[in-house]
Amino acid sequence: MSSRVHACEHTVGVAAPAGVVYGMLADAVRWPVFLPSVVHVERLDFDGVQERLRMWELADDAAADAAAADDAAADAAAADDADAAADAAAADAAAAAADGAAADADAADDADAPAPAAAGAGAGAGAGGVGGVLGGRVGSWYARRVLHPDVRAVVFEQEDAVWPGSVTSGVWSVRPAGEAECVLGLRQECGLPVAAADGARREAEADVHRRLAQVRRAAGWWERLDELLLSFEDRVRIEGPAELVYDFLYRIGEWPGRVPHVERAGVREDVPGIQVVSLDSCAAPGGRTVSTRVVRLCFPHAGRIVYKETLTSGLVAAHSGEWSLLPDASGVTVVAAHQVMLRQEAVGRVLGAGTGLLEARDHVRAWLSRASTETLGLAKWHAESTVRRLR
Repeated sequence: MSSRVHACEHTVGVAAPAGVVYGMLADAVRWPVFLPSVVHVERLDFDGVQERLRMWELADDAAADAAAADDAAADAAAADDADAAADAAAADAAAAAADGAAADADAADDADAPAPAAAGAGAGAGAGGVGGVLGGRVGSWYARRVLHPDVRAVVFEQEDAVWPGSVTSGVWSVRPAGEAECVLGLRQECGLPVAAADGARREAEADVHRRLAQVRRAAGWWERLDELLLSFEDRVRIEGPAELVYDFLYRIGEWPGRVPHVERAGVREDVPGIQVVSLDSCAAPGGRTVSTRVVRLCFPHAGRIVYKETLTSGLVAAHSGEWSLLPDASGVTVVAAHQVMLRQEAVGRVLGAGTGLLEARDHVRAWLSRASTETLGLAKWHAESTVRRLR
């Protein structure tokens, strides 16, 4: 099929210093907590200037759903009480689950990666439909980037993980417009099928606008970013085989019968290793049911499961994390890592007037840590009791 190179470039004003915005663009590994559409970024190589990345992202329609869910949760959090926020989030979760989200692509043989479905949309990836999402929802690609901090620019070239040769290139640029303002630009070039040129061009233009809007929104929190972001981990030592532990963590669909705080788990895994999960859990303080939706990328040979919540609870604007297994001669250490962005406008409404961000951080950490610690404890019991039965 013949194709034609399409170039598009747009700019947007951002209420944040140029250095802050450039730093956000350069730190791609943290994009899952900054940008709603990004599920996971794996840095494969980096020399301080040039880097090679593997990225997974929600395809255009799923990304729009994630952004809409985030907006709905923020609106609900601004309601007169926390129950209204919970009800709105639960309703949104039900709609999102009914919508269904899973990738459609051939499974990869790469031992260190889940079977990918590549999106025609990335951080400058081009329009949906160009890449390897065949009606799916999770896309993947490889990206090479060159960082230019002196001129606040990031030059990128990325290749579809499913359809090699489908390349999108471009550049992010940041230009100061005052002490606390800047102009953010994104230019990208991609090959579009001639037969679908008009529709594909519109999608490419919309993709650029959507990415600019995501970065602008995230950068708008710059003054409180250190207080809104928190990272922490829980770990447990298990005297048992890593395979049994991984199997317990992987089979999230069975958690309602195994993990007390999980009331319901709907799992869709159309492509091996890419799970889309809708959860109802009661780990929040007070036992209130919270509905979330999660995309999980499973790496069995590496002993890792990374995830991103695409529908979050009222206090949490973004939540990504990882279950990782560190085996040794006598067992395995399992680590549950969390990266969280708080939703500032929800703090007073959910926790009470006058509650500060420090208290909100402690509250969220306690509830997420309680949930992961309980799950780790049950994974430990599962692995160690199985070993005892076999002896």
